[in-house]
Amino acid sequence: MPVDDIQLEAEERMEKAAQVFGTNLRGIRTGMASAGLVENIRVDYYGSPTPLRQLAQIAIPDPQLIVIKPYDPTSLAAIEKAIQTSDIGIHPQNDGKVLRLSVPGLSQERRQQLVARVKAMAEEARVAIRNIRRDANRDLDKEEKDSAISEDDRDRAKEDVQELTNQYEGKVEDLLHKKTKDILEV
Repeated sequence: MPVDDIQLEAEERMEKAAQVFGTNLRGIRTGMASAGLVENIRVDYYGSPTPLRQLAQIAIPDPQLIVIKPYDPTSLAAIEKAIQTSDIGIHPQNDGKVLRLSVPGLSQERRQQLVARVKAMAEEARVAIRNIRRDANRDLDKEEKDSAISEDDRDRAKEDVQELTNQYEGKVEDLLHKKTKDILEV
């Protein structure tokens, strides 16, 4: 496999790891209503787990309220059940047509728990990025061992892979910092 392909694959995989981390962060509560809090909750819709955003319109009429209006009124009970069994800790109010989720403020203790959870998620993302670096370096060593590239080319490519690793770990760190700030903001 050419060096450029190894580096490109590593960059694509690192980008995906950072995106997954960012997407997962959207589901963490900050004390303010956000569609990201519920949009990825899986609802058992006719036997198939479907993201809530595909089944309903999600509106945020004020900073402490989420309103969910299903496209199919018969799915209201399934959506309510999915929200109740999720780990967001908010119980919906059902009026027969829409679900209302009142987002309460967070206690200081709960904020600290969420920050710890976000930090653990960030560490998982960093580990994933480092594993991608390890795989790319292993591929580069194999190419050099097979005499497909020179030792100098391998070393330069490893430096490039390390730069990518630093870049994507920096993205994870930025996302972590922003989310921590949002969670701790009263």
